[in-house]
Amino acid sequence: MPVAAAAPLISSVQKLVLYETRARYFLVGSNPAETKYRVLKIDRTEPKDLVIIDDKHVYTQQEVRELLGRLDLGNRTKMGQKGSSGLSRAVSAFGIVGFVRFLEGYYIVLITKRRKMADIGGHAIYKIEDTNMIYIPNDSVRVSHPDEARYLRIFQNVDLSSNFYFSYSYDLSHSLQYNLTVLRMPLETLKTETTQTRQESFDIFEDEGLSTQGGSGVFGICSKPYEKYVWNAKLLEAVRGAVHRDWLLYIIHGFCGQSKLLIYGRPIYVTLIARRSSKFAGTRFLKRGSNSEGDVANEVETEQILYDASVMSFSAGSYSSYVQVRGSVPLYWSQDISTMMPKPPITLDQADPYAHVAALHFDQMLQRFGSPIIILNLVKEREKRKHERILSEELVAAVTYLNQFLPPEHAIIYIPWDMAKYTKSKLCNVLDRLNVIAESVVKKTGFFVNRPDSYCSILRPDEKWNELGGCVVSTGRLQTGVLRTNCVDCLDRTNTAQFMVGKCALAYQLYSLGLIDKPNLQFDTDAVRLFEELYEDHGDTLSLQYGGSQLVHRVKTYRKIAPWTQHSKDIMQTLSRYYSNAFSDADRQDSINLFLGVFKPAEGKPHLWELPTDFYLHHKNTLSLSQTRQSYTFWWTTGVLKHLPLPFDEVTCPENRRKLTVKIFHKYEEEIDIHNEFFRPYELSSFDETFCLAMTNSTRDFMPKNVGIDPSPFTVRKPDETGKSVLGNKNNREETVLQRKTAASAPPPPSEEAVSSSSEDDSGTDKEDEGAVSQRSTPVKVTDAGDNTKITENVVQSTKDVYGVNLSDIPSEDDLAIYARFVQLGQSQHKQDKGSQQFCSKHPLDKVINLIPISSFSQDNIYEVQPPRADRKSIEIFHAHIQAGRGNTQPLGRDDFLMYREYIRNRYM
Repeated sequence: MPVAAAAPLISSVQKLVLYETRARYFLVGSNPAETKYRVLKIDRTEPKDLVIIDDKHVYTQQEVRELLGRLDLGNRTKMGQKGSSGLSRAVSAFGIVGFVRFLEGYYIVLITKRRKMADIGGHAIYKIEDTNMIYIPNDSVRVSHPDEARYLRIFQNVDLSSNFYFSYSYDLSHSLQYNLTVLRMPLETLKTETTQTRQESFDIFEDEGLSTQGGSGVFGICSKPYEKYVWNAKLLEAVRGAVHRDWLLYIIHGFCGQSKLLIYGRPIYVTLIARRSSKFAGTRFLKRGSNSEGDVANEVETEQILYDASVMSFSAGSYSSYVQVRGSVPLYWSQDISTMMPKPPITLDQADPYAHVAALHFDQMLQRFGSPIIILNLVKEREKRKHERILSEELVAAVTYLNQFLPPEHAIIYIPWDMAKYTKSKLCNVLDRLNVIAESVVKKTGFFVNRPDSYCSILRPDEKWNELGGCVVSTGRLQTGVLRTNCVDCLDRTNTAQFMVGKCALAYQLYSLGLIDKPNLQFDTDAVRLFEELYEDHGDTLSLQYGGSQLVHRVKTYRKIAPWTQHSKDIMQTLSRYYSNAFSDADRQDSINLFLGVFKPAEGKPHLWELPTDFYLHHKNTLSLSQTRQSYTFWWTTGVLKHLPLPFDEVTCPENRRKLTVKIFHKYEEEIDIHNEFFRPYELSSFDETFCLAMTNSTRDFMPKNVGIDPSPFTVRKPDETGKSVLGNKNNREETVLQRKTAASAPPPPSEEAVSSSSEDDSGTDKEDEGAVSQRSTPVKVTDAGDNTKITENVVQSTKDVYGVNLSDIPSEDDLAIYARFVQLGQSQHKQDKGSQQFCSKHPLDKVINLIPISSFSQDNIYEVQPPRADRKSIEIFHAHIQAGRGNTQPLGRDDFLMYREYIRNRYM
């Protein structure tokens, strides 16, 4: 693959220290290597205004030390005077969540603890573990308000340590397809963008070695986040135009999980990212349907990313992703919870004959995902008393009205399916029917992969592969369109349907990367179990955020293989969900409204807890009339229809280019060096703390422990053969990690499966003795030699359990003859190799590097690499290395001086 001409920008503010004086806060931010620093000055003398000064200058470590020393010296009090003196260190942090003000002065919210949750091509994704909220104004100028403490308590009810994620170098608000499409923009476009964004500070090496024609210049790209999925956009609004972009850290809310799928030692990372919308956000019964701007309740974008972890680069690695969406039915509807009923009646709040709200919602989806938009509606169709069917009838009418103005090839596809009815039927298999729907959906939308089809798939294509939709480009495939799944709550039924679609897409992703021979995955394989556990964690997390409890019905419930104990757990989850909806949802809704800036406290206005409803906060058309009215027929945004089926947000046009920040860097700059960011060569690391060892592993956690079993993660296994049950207790994961750390120093005990399988050929008496021994819960001191022999026989495994076959004591004569012939062939081949090495080579390196491809097709390999060849420059470097060892040094060239200057500037300046 060609060398990338662009790379994501890495934030140079990843470590923060807040210093305090009586009049100022000084926030010092640095990169992980602590070679580049930035300083923010925050004024503490203003009681209600936020005054922040960013000089946009990049400091070295020595300059920051001198600056802090001068500040400490200048703020010291006189000798003998009481009070604190100089500059004091307040707190250490990893990022700024934002600034917020209620009725007094501003607070700053800092991330004080983080935990790595996933890794995408070397770009780390962190989860917020703890935060610190610090009041900025000094006590001497503070103007107290009696309701300030209550607002502070409501704001802190949003637990930032619960499923909030951020990254310093990867845009979590966009999909992988968008992020990689931006990096593959034409070079001419990037060159025009760099003229608009120059270096903000003086750099003595700014114009040296930055010629893109020479290959040393790299474009650094930072895209504008998609604010719909950013949860701290309002908190950063006050400082967005006043500080450098490295200070701005955008966080998302939802779920992030990653597991390692080992395919005969080849690491494949499976990542699941769920982005919850910050528009019309809230709890289950208090947020239903849509607001006046087309934003629906419980809208979550779920993306599954698959990539080969053995190649880390975005340009050279193999990456694939698939996106699907869940969200409430885009209509004006609600449920009245004042009746204290388990299922309150559904009411349509407003008549919408021209589908105005649905048009706004689907217009957003056409811009972000392209066409076709596929709606999978899982609500009940047949009911004794019309309840859920009200939503289906209105949604069908809205889709029918909107489709008559769209071209037929880009029409919205509507798939109604009563999932509850099929679940109750004993003759129908729910997951089989969902699998048929999933196949048709994935064939229409396609998926994203950043590499072209391999030669073997072109030579021997699968019949299902030829029917795949999407957009095929020179660099791979693009997903066009999206599946939008909904039931009433978008929780249990929706999660199972999304799992089945994700499982189908996962098969196509594995096939596109050359990992399986057919795009098909079966249940009860290690790969599907790993993916199922990810989706159950994903469903539980989203259900807790919106409904107040974990999932009630899981994949195993619909497969009808769940144990009988699961039914009692389902009842408890139902009760927990009902209690949360009845008693705690109102307080959670107030906290979300305050955190997202939907409600802003002000003097002379009613307080948040005094409002009878928040309807007017979320529906802006109730407070002011819009000056422009949307067309009833041309309901889409101008320009969207012209580029379909491609999404408008990913098209190269002036409007989208304005959302990018493009800067040119030398190839050794830390802002675009993902290798340096990932491996951290300047830090001391430990294997036990390495993230890739702690994540869920298909071989360690799901594959049976018997060696003779096929290690492929795509082999169907019996339920009792698995190394880990998906329904197991998830709270024991920390204990499992601790056991992994001590596993290297202590021999593993024989597993129960091994003990039971080794005694299958024993007599009945031995089986009874083994049962008696296994039931003992305390250690027994064995004194009799006969008993000791008997226990040893039971513990030692047979050769069939260990190796998979029974080994004979003495090999047969035929086997010995074959082995002797094999040895003779090896000896004669060794002599031939020695004789062939005596020829006169043109260069000594030809004896070392002499590799040929095994396959007839030179590029049809799992990594698509050519046999390595030493070019002339590499040979010259090697000879120079040998001569330097002998004391003969060569004069330094211009490139050597440039590299040395970059090293000196990054390390000491």
